[in-house]
Formats: sequence, structure tokens, C-alpha cells
Amino acid sequence: MLIAIGADHAGVRLKEDIIAVIQEMGHEVTDQGCHCNDSVDYPDYALPVAKLVADGKADRGILICGTGIGMSIAANKVHGIRCALVHDLFSAQATREHNDTNVLALGERVVGPGLAQEIVRTWLTTPFSKGERHVGRLNKLKQIEESL
Repeated sequence: MLIAIGADHAGVRLKEDIIAVIQEMGHEVTDQGCHCNDSVDYPDYALPVAKLVADGKADRGILICGTGIGMSIAANKVHGIRCALVHDLFSAQATREHNDTNVLALGERVVGPGLAQEIVRTWLTTPFSKGERHVGRLNKLKQIEESL
């Protein structure tokens, strides 16, 4: 898989740890920034990642800021994106199995690097269940997007 990744200044350290995990798993990474500790605006990094995923140029995306909240809000503004803010392993698995999420948001100030790495591993290896009820719910989400 090709994974697009982006972070603001509050997530730049964790981004490097996550890139290493993605590469260890045999996936490719496209790093959309940021590459500094200077204060930057999270939407400027969430949007390129979300667009790559929505346009099919990346298989999935990972976004990191201080809490993950801003990144998840920004990413979910993009048509076709299902971004989940995750801070535990159960949610990482459930959001893939039930919601077929295509973007993961993490908070560097909320989870440590060890847990974040396990969340990413779980999220990248868990398939969508394709269960009838979950597919039906995703279709309802698509209808909402198309009606806006």
C-alpha cells in the first residue's frame, strides 16, 4: 500500500516514528510534511493527505497533530474521506472493520510512540468486514455526501 502521511508542528516527532513502522511493514510512504517545529496550521497538511486518498493516489492516510482532533475535522471535510481519531487498539480495529476508514488521525500529545505504533499496525492490517449492516451504513454516508 501507499500511505500518505502528514503532521503539523505538534505531530512532527511522532510522524517520523510512524513512517518507520509503515516502511517496516513493507508499505510505501509519501510524506506531505510538515518538516519543522515552527507553528503551522493543521489544515495545510490534512488537506493534501486527504486529497491523495480521495483521488485514489494513496491507499490510506495518516494524520498527526497534538490531539488529532483538528486533523480529523479537516480531513473529514474532503468528499470520500472517512477519518477516525484513534487513541486505543480496540478503536483502531473497529474503525477498519465497521467503518472502512481510509484516514487515521493520532494525537502526539495523547498517545506515546509505542502505543501509536501499535495503533498504526492494527489499523493497517485490519480489513473491512464487508458485513451487510456495515456496508448499508457506509452507503447511507455516501448518500449524505452526495446530497450536500
